[in-house]
Amino acid sequence: MSEWITDKTPREDGYRMPGEFEAHDGCMMIWPWRPGSWRYEAREARKAFTQVAEAIADSETVYMLVKEELFEQAKQYLSDRIRLIPMLTDDSWARDVGPTFVKNEAGDVRGISWQFNAWGGEYDGLYASWKNDDAVAGNFCTICGIDCYCAQHFVLEGGAIHTDGSGTLLVTEACLLSGGRNPSLNKEQIEAELKRYLSVDKIIWLPRGIYNDETNEHIDNICAFVKPGEVVLAWTDNENDPQYELSHAALRALESERDACGRQIKVHKLYIPDKPILITGEDVDGYTFEDGEEVRTVGERLAASYVNFYISNGGIIVPQFGDARDLDAVNLLKELFPDRKVYPIDAGEILAGGGNIHCITQQIPKRGNRS
Repeated sequence: MSEWITDKTPREDGYRMPGEFEAHDGCMMIWPWRPGSWRYEAREARKAFTQVAEAIADSETVYMLVKEELFEQAKQYLSDRIRLIPMLTDDSWARDVGPTFVKNEAGDVRGISWQFNAWGGEYDGLYASWKNDDAVAGNFCTICGIDCYCAQHFVLEGGAIHTDGSGTLLVTEACLLSGGRNPSLNKEQIEAELKRYLSVDKIIWLPRGIYNDETNEHIDNICAFVKPGEVVLAWTDNENDPQYELSHAALRALESERDACGRQIKVHKLYIPDKPILITGEDVDGYTFEDGEEVRTVGERLAASYVNFYISNGGIIVPQFGDARDLDAVNLLKELFPDRKVYPIDAGEILAGGGNIHCITQQIPKRGNRS
């Protein structure tokens, strides 16, 4: 039996959010189906999700949440290594709707259920109904027998935070200070909540994220820790690209700060695709949008970034876009993670849904203290 914790916070109980590069018990994903996100009945998206899941399953357990009516379909795509869990969702962004997991010194793991409001609620949310997604974190913890902290008073998505596991958190002002998240709280109050629930001591605020990122510019698309004291930062040298100034502003913010341990942060530049990826007329024809759902338009630029990779126990699952920069991203990540296998995966279909590989995955820290 799992416990729903309403009277304590992780910090009070001695729990912290581990870095993604620390050991996992597994990874949570959600089988794609939403017609307004996954074009042409998600046929190609399901192939991409399958490739991601199977790459992760090489070194950790993958739990795939699936609508009951799609169970047999998912079984046709996925190997027996993937554990299917019946659950109703509104979409497939496991990073944002799944629990944020925290761990104590004894190796016990608990979840956190934030409030999810489709990236902005009535202010600028991306779809009109999100009650099923808002319930995913608590439901998953209940099914898995994991105690869960209730943080439903605070709107937050997993893609909006990135930690080094040693007391430092990365976020963007564009996202966390947006009018659709927690408008009644100021920056200092938002920091206080993050420190209470994630047990961090230092929060580094980057001004912006990736240009035209519809999540109000999540941190996980522009900057990610690869180890304590080191990050990758989405980058371009093209002064005419709207991302140019956003990335330079992020670099200035990183260079002006120290982490929670007093270290100057080492920045590795991870170049975005040279050629912008735009929505085509054929793409638009493949979507079916509901009332109140954000629609896509021909010529819309998608927020392509190689920073949106997933770190598994044994691998780095990195998006590829058919661009000249694909190989550069693979080579840099091989250098930064010499003990892990790099899995390059064509992620164009995931990008067309509005996110990428990190967005569709949520790591579950390893219970116990063994690596």
